[in-house]
Amino acid sequence: MSEKTGWFQRLKQGLSRSSSRLTEGLAAILVKRKLDQETLDEIEELLIAADLGPSTASSLAADLGKSRFGKEVTDDEVRLFLADRVAALLAPIAVPLETAGSKPFVILVVGVNGVGKTTTIGKLAERYRGEGKRVMMAAGDTFRAAAVAQLAIWGERTGASVVRKDQGADPAALAYEALERARREDIDVLLIDTAGRLHNKAGLMEELAKIIRVLQKLDPTAPQSTLLVLDATTGQNALQQVETFRSLVQVNGLVVTKLDGSAKGGVLVALAEKFKLPVHAVGVGETARDLQSFDPQDFARSLMGVEDEEASLDSKLP
Repeated sequence: MSEKTGWFQRLKQGLSRSSSRLTEGLAAILVKRKLDQETLDEIEELLIAADLGPSTASSLAADLGKSRFGKEVTDDEVRLFLADRVAALLAPIAVPLETAGSKPFVILVVGVNGVGKTTTIGKLAERYRGEGKRVMMAAGDTFRAAAVAQLAIWGERTGASVVRKDQGADPAALAYEALERARREDIDVLLIDTAGRLHNKAGLMEELAKIIRVLQKLDPTAPQSTLLVLDATTGQNALQQVETFRSLVQVNGLVVTKLDGSAKGGVLVALAEKFKLPVHAVGVGETARDLQSFDPQDFARSLMGVEDEEASLDSKLP
């Protein structure tokens, strides 16, 4: 099995809870029925329930109606149609995170507690190390001893260096020290973890602003990327998290984690439609290989329960 095929199968399995809701729903709706307005309304409601968002659900149902209104369709044909349209919608925001152009390339990782920020940093470190890059991680969530310990484990696992201080230390001072060291040690990528205590939004805003301010004393262009990590299991709450963090910092891109634990994977489509922020990677498990660059076609097929070989069927709708 090739790496590409292996990832598609992991993604498909990871999205199985999301796709089963859609596939079972479409099969129930499209039992020996022509595509009339009532059927389109039911499909639109199903897509909304799968967290694709009202606007996207409405446009997808409208596209389907324009193509096949009044004709008999099967659920397989509709899934192929929707997979194609979703992939086209997601294509503009499927952007790999390139780390060229600045050394060190500083990635500030933000998000609420529990979304998988620290794990994502470790997985990114392993990926960049595998590409031959020199990587440093900064344990900037100094309020959680577990986060610091977790990064230390990833450091041992990947061979990346880790900058850390005692619990409760100033995160901005740690970030400054990490960038100083990274420049001195010829590091290619510096990944900075942060806290995510949204119950004190004003304090978090001040903390993130200070981190950015001190980084820019050393490098006016830092951070080169501010990466927001979202947990797919939160569904529509992910939209509010994007709104909140965009009010705090300039978010450049997204990573969506825990697709394997969610029946709400469609929220990624809603995110794309509303914010049009680049989605750099998606995660479907705990290991580094379970975080991969976002492929819109693979995601759309997996979400709609389409097997890889089905994509070439002549029955695909125009």
